[in-house]
Amino acid sequence: MSATYHQLPPLTYQRDVLPQPITALSFDPVSDILWSGTNSGHVCANYTPQGLRGVHYPVGGQYAVKRIVATDVNVVACSVTSDGIGAWGKGGVNNWYFKPGDQISTFSNKPPNSSAIAAATVTPELLLLNTQTGAVLRRTPAPSILTHLHYTASQSYFVSGDADGWVRLHDPRDLSSRSHSSGAIKAHISGIQGIETSSTLLYTIGLGVRQGRPYPDSLVKTYDLRNMKPLLPIPFSAGPAFITRFSNRPTTLAITSSQGLVQIVDTSNPSTNEFYQLTTPSYITSVAVSPTAAYMAFGDSDGAIHLLSAAEEDAMLPFNGFDGKPIDWPDTAEPLPEIEWSDKTPLNSVGMPYYNHLLLSSWSKDLVPASIYFPPPAKIPQQVLNSIKVNDTIAYATLPKELRGRRNVVASAPKKTGGRFRSGRARHSDSEPVTPTYEYAPDTIPKCYRKVEIEYSKFGVEDFDFGFYNRTAFSGLETHILNSYTNPIVQVMHYTMPIRRLAKSHITTDCPHEHCLLCELGFVARMLEDAQGTNCQASNFCKTVGVLAQMHNAIELIDYGRESADLNYAHMIQMFHRFLVDRLSTEGNSFPHNPTLLPDASPADLHSPAPAPITQLLGIDAKNIIVCSSCHALREKENMTHLIDMIYPVRKQPTNDPTHGTDFVSILRNSLLRQTTHKATCQTCKQFATFETRRSIRTRDLPPVLAVNAAVHNEEAHKFWRDQRRQMFLQPRVELRGQIEGMDDPETVVYELRAMVVQVVSKDAKSHLVALVKVPEAEESQDPEPWFIFNDFLVQNMTEEEALSFPSTWKIPAVLYLERVDIRQRLDFTKLPDKMDPTILCRDTNIAVNRDLRAIKHESLRYEELPRPGTLIAIDAEFVSMQQEETEFRSDGTKKVIRPARLSLARVSVLRGDGPKEGVPFIDDHIHTSEIIVDYLTEFSGIKFGDLDPNMSRYTLTPLKVVYKKLRLLVDSGCIFIGHGLSKDFRIINIFVPPEQVIDTVDLYYLENRQRRLSLRFLTWFVLKENIQTDTHDSIEDALSALKLYKVHLQLEEEGAFDKKLDELYREGRQYNFKPPAPAGVQTNSPAPPSGTGSPIPGQIAMGRGTFLQQAFAPGQYPLNAIATPPFFPMQGPNRHGYGHQNWRNR
Repeated sequence: MSATYHQLPPLTYQRDVLPQPITALSFDPVSDILWSGTNSGHVCANYTPQGLRGVHYPVGGQYAVKRIVATDVNVVACSVTSDGIGAWGKGGVNNWYFKPGDQISTFSNKPPNSSAIAAATVTPELLLLNTQTGAVLRRTPAPSILTHLHYTASQSYFVSGDADGWVRLHDPRDLSSRSHSSGAIKAHISGIQGIETSSTLLYTIGLGVRQGRPYPDSLVKTYDLRNMKPLLPIPFSAGPAFITRFSNRPTTLAITSSQGLVQIVDTSNPSTNEFYQLTTPSYITSVAVSPTAAYMAFGDSDGAIHLLSAAEEDAMLPFNGFDGKPIDWPDTAEPLPEIEWSDKTPLNSVGMPYYNHLLLSSWSKDLVPASIYFPPPAKIPQQVLNSIKVNDTIAYATLPKELRGRRNVVASAPKKTGGRFRSGRARHSDSEPVTPTYEYAPDTIPKCYRKVEIEYSKFGVEDFDFGFYNRTAFSGLETHILNSYTNPIVQVMHYTMPIRRLAKSHITTDCPHEHCLLCELGFVARMLEDAQGTNCQASNFCKTVGVLAQMHNAIELIDYGRESADLNYAHMIQMFHRFLVDRLSTEGNSFPHNPTLLPDASPADLHSPAPAPITQLLGIDAKNIIVCSSCHALREKENMTHLIDMIYPVRKQPTNDPTHGTDFVSILRNSLLRQTTHKATCQTCKQFATFETRRSIRTRDLPPVLAVNAAVHNEEAHKFWRDQRRQMFLQPRVELRGQIEGMDDPETVVYELRAMVVQVVSKDAKSHLVALVKVPEAEESQDPEPWFIFNDFLVQNMTEEEALSFPSTWKIPAVLYLERVDIRQRLDFTKLPDKMDPTILCRDTNIAVNRDLRAIKHESLRYEELPRPGTLIAIDAEFVSMQQEETEFRSDGTKKVIRPARLSLARVSVLRGDGPKEGVPFIDDHIHTSEIIVDYLTEFSGIKFGDLDPNMSRYTLTPLKVVYKKLRLLVDSGCIFIGHGLSKDFRIINIFVPPEQVIDTVDLYYLENRQRRLSLRFLTWFVLKENIQTDTHDSIEDALSALKLYKVHLQLEEEGAFDKKLDELYREGRQYNFKPPAPAGVQTNSPAPPSGTGSPIPGQIAMGRGTFLQQAFAPGQYPLNAIATPPFFPMQGPNRHGYGHQNWRNR
């Protein structure tokens, strides 16, 4: 093989009247084929250097083939006006064809060790496609319309060039631009014409500007890929039109002009050059170099392919220098049989073709197009035809009685159970068909968005079947709580993982605030994590919202539960969002000891301490640049904000206007930079002038979490969000860039939409809020659709398209949360505390000024008594009423509960369940509350006026948050809670305890077939022969009774006599109506229960008369003398307030 090239006769093959230019060329890497694309949109195969004509097929569209990339197994191509990109086999059969919805602007070469290529659309958008299947591997917005894509030789990056002359490096793993500022350069002024790369160098050719018009740049720009620094360019005076790198010689380039001048240069030794001039009457339109550099091919505008060969003059060398795989020639048709025709030749001698596979005409049912004539409509019944009447061209008839009933109903599935109340499940029939739930009208609100209400049966809220509305592993939040409109923002904060980590960490600290939203958010987060689909309520969080709103005179944030058409919840939740973030920043600030969360931030020291953790996550630390329009004086002002309020254009501008774009990314960026004007007196020129203010922030300084208030307050703003021609305004990922000194930062970052709060407006103009969240736990479990709707206690899975769609005016955006993709996994939470101090159980906390030491009934735990997993504890709580029950009396005399009474924790007692001090309480705290108490419920709680007042109480008085922390610590320690009716207690306390950590005596002493649960008072009287709750309730007494009942249960289960005696308990309890008989006097004891009629219990433990606990409890096992007897205050009448209340705990 000689060292220089020589020209071969050109390959020409034109069947068209006019010559078709060769617009694309590509050598096959494994076969002796040169693939060419024509101006008519066809790809042709040229076999061997002689130019034998091969397969010929269109690639879509009616114009020129834009690019061809031949791989080992197929040929990828697209045309200028095609709406997709496809791959064809070497025989011309299409393997796949992908339509992104917009025109393909370009696509890249295929890397040797990968099966993916990058493609760009005119949207603009960047795609990563699988060359084997055509499937989309990744998708992300592009900064502008890309015209060139090229993988580097090392495959660490791929390079993009756009129509504005910018060249960028992209990470093929997530298609993002390189994070540092050197990832983008302005290579040419008016556009990129060609890109080539080696392992460390980047070569570009493009257009400059001469006399205001684009002109080919006479230099081949060279850059170092490692730092994108420019190197010495390569001059080419004829104007480079094409640039191609030799695969076998990484530093050798072929530079070609449109007039046919070819320069081969070694970039490592620029003095070594080879020049060739092609003999062509027209201009060059495409260039390709074979993998072994044995041939160079040049297509011209007359349809000819010119070849330069490095082989000897008379030698015939394959395109790749080797034979490679055999060419896939078309199958030769079998010759027809020779038939001698005569008058007697039968026609069946012609024969029919035989087929070994299914013909194309054998269509499957999936490919048969639907027709309005098939299937045929059902026949009209004969009864209708008999009575039909005709008036002109209209026929009508009355519907016969036998055909009346449920019409137009298709039994698509068995009817679901009503699911409203668990006690009524058995009454529903599954045989009744239901109508389809799919709704076609965009103005119709889907069922999952509609407002849901809790209904109350005679069994209370516990009977409501929340599981009917939530069949997922993610918990919803209940309504009918004041300020429960904040439920969606709580869900958004909970599923924003960085904020959840901060809130959970904050509850482990010694927070000095009695009313702290960050603490309450951490408690709710822990509760939602533990519940795993069980309904929860954020009552403590909502109560704290009301308290802080009143303290800060933010009365507009308080929801009084009075729904009206004038109440705009979208505006209300956005105001609360700003209030909440500011409170979280203040409450979580431990200046100057804040940990550093951002990976690129400098370590905190005494001279530059880190800001609050919430500020590090949400804070937008920018500068306001203020310029006087009169004297152009410039002034800078520091600006820190946690939220972005979106600002919309006054009217819709054309989409090609870069400064007033109407897409989501443009509006979000303009809202971030927030360019405004105002008038004031300039301190420099002393004139009353107009000032322009804009925000300046670097791209790398954008926060890890972007909190956005949508600010859709009118119809014009909502028009931007509505779906237009199947195009959604909101995108799952957006690419943002900052601005430095009025210039756009070339560096970009990608944000992913994680959650949003939307307002749903019904036809009666009443509204409510729902949260749409991309749940991280669902993503970790590889759920194909990780988006969920949280409509209070209704939780349902949905597609991303449905979540991001805004079909009509009923769906209004309010709050959006986006996470920065490149920094999400690099946030450092290791410096945050993650364990609660267990010694809080050893402290005696009290804020009562006049505590009576004689009223102290508990003994705090010692350090060696701190609970461990499986530790038994007994618990009971007492409550007071903060709001009366709201009821509605109907015309038929029935009563419906509109809103139940709101109860608040007033006292909690926790007793040791085992050990030498079994039965001795270690927590007996009265709870301080700053709200107005409507009813102390003294008859059922034992709480009186003044017991919860720090200045009047003589008991141990503790803030609610401290008590909650103690209970939270007991749950996290794995303690086993023993009590009676604990589900109601935990519900009002607002804490979730896993079922495996709860032993409820109301369930232990229960027979399902009797459908009656027994009160603690009756069980204690019958089983333990003790009278409790004679005049009022005492939480220590109740907890101790439940502990004793559990011990008896264990003893009877061990002896195998519990089931028999439980039947006896129900049988004899009916005689007393399951209530202890009233004592004859205060000083006399209640009569003993009647003697049992069944066989005695083994071990001489008898139920009824006799010593029930002779062997169940040894003397002295319960040190009752260590527990002070609560004082008894006689009451006048059933209730000191004159109200007749039922026993709300059903004891």
